[in-house]
Amino acid sequence: MPINEHGQPIGEPVPAWRMPARPERRVHEGRFARLEPLEPARHGDDLHRACCDPANDAGWTYLPVGPFAEREAYLALLSQREASTDPLFFAIIDRASGRAVGEASYLRIDPEGGCIEVGHLHFGPAMRRGRVATEAMTLMMAHAFELGYRRYEWKCDALNAPSRQAATRLGFTFEGLFRQARVVKGRNRDTAWYAIVDRDWPAVRAAHGRWLDDANFDADGRQRIALAALTADALQHTAA
Repeated sequence: MPINEHGQPIGEPVPAWRMPARPERRVHEGRFARLEPLEPARHGDDLHRACCDPANDAGWTYLPVGPFAEREAYLALLSQREASTDPLFFAIIDRASGRAVGEASYLRIDPEGGCIEVGHLHFGPAMRRGRVATEAMTLMMAHAFELGYRRYEWKCDALNAPSRQAATRLGFTFEGLFRQARVVKGRNRDTAWYAIVDRDWPAVRAAHGRWLDDANFDADGRQRIALAALTADALQHTAA
């Protein structure tokens, strides 16, 4: 660790880093998933079917809005999101069906600090934990680090066990708990913080690539090696 002229420990220099650009409204193509800038006219009906079935209202519990009993109220939300630049929203398209099956966003976009967050995630039941959902997250991570961001964050309600499991599975490292961070829907929210930093990203990217590869799935589409195992191994070697 560097020591300054006053005998104090200081952070490592970052000589090659340059402030990144803000992410743009553009398409990101994968093999299984495609991210398209959110447009209610194009994606609204698909997203309403995927996300607003009353049988799946539990998916809204830890989100700051919803559930939506009325289609018009949900489409009004999507219209607000279309106009937003931070958060910057995308529809997640299942390339096999051509339908929008979920949404995601970049938010708390901080080019000066080199930090960006992924959030407002809402996946329809059909895409959870599958290759569409995972590749959508891979595409968003990859673009952020390609732009030059040094830190990629994931935050969620500390009681949201599926979100916390997803963060770990995808290769995020748990960094701590912010107690009484927010009031959401009239309830206390403690926020769990996770992040991937740029030195982790090459190993995490390789783990995602191994998991998404066809060789990792049998003839019935069952995974041979879990992504959580691949990312845990990759991060362990990075730390070593």
